[in-house]
This record gives sequence, structure tokens and C-alpha cells, in this order.
Amino acid sequence: MSTSRSSWRNTTHDWATDVDLGHLADIRGNPAEFAPGGVRHLILEVLAYPADEAASTGAGRCTVTLHPDGSVSVADEGRGTDTRLDEQRRPVKKPVMASKDLRFFDDPGAETLPDGHPRRGMSVVAALSEWLIHTNRRLNGSWTQRYEHGVPVTGLEPIASDGATGTTVHFLPGVHLPPLADDLRRFADGWPGLVMTVDDRRGG
Repeated sequence: MSTSRSSWRNTTHDWATDVDLGHLADIRGNPAEFAPGGVRHLILEVLAYPADEAASTGAGRCTVTLHPDGSVSVADEGRGTDTRLDEQRRPVKKPVMASKDLRFFDDPGAETLPDGHPRRGMSVVAALSEWLIHTNRRLNGSWTQRYEHGVPVTGLEPIASDGATGTTVHFLPGVHLPPLADDLRRFADGWPGLVMTVDDRRGG
């Protein structure tokens, strides 16, 4: 049943806020603060979400792919990003990319990621990327959406279901961020319930 967005309970993000331009601009203006360590930190921000799901279900799997063009994709096998129908039966996805994570962003006591820096949420990744493509597969439908500098430039574009569920976040980090210089596998112990595979296609 479709219901009014105003009645939806906010847990991790505000359902009423599709895009918080001020929030995204603040992140873009402070890359050293929000992505200490550069690309490594962005990857860990993404990995924290499948790690959350793995912790709640007991196990999870994801693949981090390092592409030759400098982009990174993180694909998991979870339930996918929550997507609902509003009172006009339009699909609405939880605004994880373009608004703040209510659990972490303004909390000085927020959890730290395995690199020792604070977790702030997926909007940091979107805002500090030249582009980001969010592909979502759920039992109630699958779609993809593109962002540029954190702002969505397409709607939810339906894709054919293949029976699987999960989320893929593919992003090209901004040129002002230090490139990845670590072996990501050494951070895997920070999330014991998450099995992580790294596929490095960057070449010599």
C-alpha cells in the first residue's frame, strides 16, 4: 500500500529530503575533513553499509573493484536500498546519497571506520565524486540512478530483474583526493561478518 511520505519513519535518513544541496556543498568544500586519506576513506564509507547488514543478519559478501579509469565499484548481496511508493504511487528511494545520515553526520561520538576516522555516511562519497552510479536490486523492483558531485542527474531508471538482490555503488573520486595507496584487505578485520573480495583491474 502506498502512503504519504510525511508518515514514514526516519531511521537513517530524512525521507522528506530528496537532495540537501547545502549539505553536499559543505562536504565538497572540505574534502580533507570529510575524506581523510582520500579514496581509501570513501571506499570504507561505502563498505560500512553492507557491513551493517552483515552484522544484523550474521554474514554478508561484497566485491570491491578497482577499475583502470580510476573509478571504484562496491557490489554487495544484501537486500538493496529501501524503495517505497508514495501516495501517488511514485517510487521513492531512501535518500542515502544526497542527504545526511542522521545517525552519524553531526554526532561527535559517531563510530569510527577501520581507518580510524569518523563515519559520516554515503553522501560524503557522492559529494566528493565526479560521478556516482547507484544500482539497486530489490525483490519489489530494480533501478539505477546517476549522480554528479552528489546531485542526481537522472531519475530512477528501471532495469530488468535477474532474481538477485543487492546494491552496487560505482563512483569516480574527485581529482582533489589522494588515490588509493593501501591494500584494502587489511581493513577487512574491522568488519568480521563481512567477506570482502578485491578485484584490482588497474594493471601495472
